[in-house]
Amino acid sequence: MSDIIRRDPRAEWIARNRLHPLHAAMQPALHSWMGPNGIIRKNVHGVGFIGPNGIKRIDRSGAQQGGAAKRTAAVHVQLPLHQVPAPAFYINVVPDMVGGRLSSHDRDLLGLARQLAGSDGAVLAVVFGEHKEITFATAGVDRLLVLEGHEFDGYSPEQRVQGLRAVDNQFNPRHWLLPDSRSGGGELGRRFAASLKERPATRVWQIKGEACIGRAGAGQEDLARPLPRLILAAVECAEPVSETRHEVLPVELSTALARSLPRIEDLGAVAVDPGAIPMAEAEFIFSGGNGVKDWALFHQTAAALGATEGASRVAVDDGFMARDRQVGASGTWVTARVYMAVGISGAIQHLQGIGACDKVVAINLDPGCDMIKRADLSVIGDSAAILQALIAAVEAHRNGAKRDAA
Repeated sequence: MSDIIRRDPRAEWIARNRLHPLHAAMQPALHSWMGPNGIIRKNVHGVGFIGPNGIKRIDRSGAQQGGAAKRTAAVHVQLPLHQVPAPAFYINVVPDMVGGRLSSHDRDLLGLARQLAGSDGAVLAVVFGEHKEITFATAGVDRLLVLEGHEFDGYSPEQRVQGLRAVDNQFNPRHWLLPDSRSGGGELGRRFAASLKERPATRVWQIKGEACIGRAGAGQEDLARPLPRLILAAVECAEPVSETRHEVLPVELSTALARSLPRIEDLGAVAVDPGAIPMAEAEFIFSGGNGVKDWALFHQTAAALGATEGASRVAVDDGFMARDRQVGASGTWVTARVYMAVGISGAIQHLQGIGACDKVVAINLDPGCDMIKRADLSVIGDSAAILQALIAAVEAHRNGAKRDAA
């Protein structure tokens, strides 16, 4: 048999034709790409394959590439446990914890803290109030300090600064890391720095030895300075922890926190029209694709859920949604906490655009499409029937909450 590689013109044509049903299957799997800050990002969902029982299998040896002939060699690998019985020092991290869970920005921050801690130091995460996170161990947290109390509810920067001052006095960390974000970390970090009378490094995206590099000049320039104790880091400041799991030992403050009389009163959240939220900033995106046949029902469902509407490129090209609603590498890269895809098969460009979303829910008729493989929760069935049931469930939940309040 000849060793000459033969071209397949039909396969090449399908790979170029974005509307062909087999187009997605002809695209190469994207396992890593370069982010906007020059950091190589990894697609953790692209590692391994779906086994015969629907369970994802991962072989970190590199021998497994997902081929059918090699599936028998795949094994589930238990990540090694990293322990720090007696930390030489602490690296304290204050994650935003939007919605009570770690965001992708928080995980980048913990990855940076893990680099600074090395093998002798411990990463101490400081969390305010109740949380819903169960993956601190795989995010790189060695010690967890939860500051509970109603005084930390809502917008309470003054009380939180007092809590951080108490943590600083007890643990005397080598570095403080906070996310330089609009979700609270940027303001809290600057207030905390003013309280400590220290000058923080802001918008830091890289640390080299005893120096750090941050964005300056409206993000067009880099500013290098000696590494301070207080660091406000930007998105993609480091790779998230992925190769180890950690103890997450609980710690407590040795002294009770003093309550201060707040000068700021939190009046609660303000209702915002989901349609007015930019796609890149939306927390909950309800996106439709070629599989949506009833767009009036789609809009009704988005309104019932209070979600920001998005769309695939096919839906935009067909005129069902505006161009600024397009999600994907050729549209808008989104970082939603929840991304719900209805009737979207999952072309590689679309999967790139939702790579930073925390939770993906897919509604589709095809159980073998790429979006179903990417999703954390999949619903197989007719989209119209599922959306109608979803609207009914939301209304029943709200009516029940109203009756309980009455």
